[in-house]
Amino acid sequence: MSFSQVSATPAALALIERLRALHGPLMFHQSGGCCDGSAPMCYPRGEFRVGARDVLLGEVAGCEVYIGGDQYELWKHTVLTIDAVPGRGAGFSLEAPEGMRFLTRSEVCSVAEQQALAAAPRRRGPGDAG
Repeated sequence: MSFSQVSATPAALALIERLRALHGPLMFHQSGGCCDGSAPMCYPRGEFRVGARDVLLGEVAGCEVYIGGDQYELWKHTVLTIDAVPGRGAGFSLEAPEGMRFLTRSEVCSVAEQQALAAAPRRRGPGDAG
């Protein structure tokens, strides 16, 4: 069984396209808390330094989506959906001045999905070969 652990709503896809037109290729990093709450942060591709413990969840609209390793351990049993809603985004995320903000919705994986995840190693940040 193969499935993506991350997806995006139509509202998020529309906002991603608007931001891509302004900023070029993009990437996401799912924040683990602190100042950003647990918001997905959107950056120009390559502007955020992906760490060796960060986990690549997949892609949405051609944008890689990473999550911190510690956060992944807490959320690895979930499927994440990036959404966009009216409001002020986080200060470092590209959507902040757009009057919209990205947020993450999660759903617990089925038993079959959890088994598929366990069988497929996750790619991590720089230096990870697999």
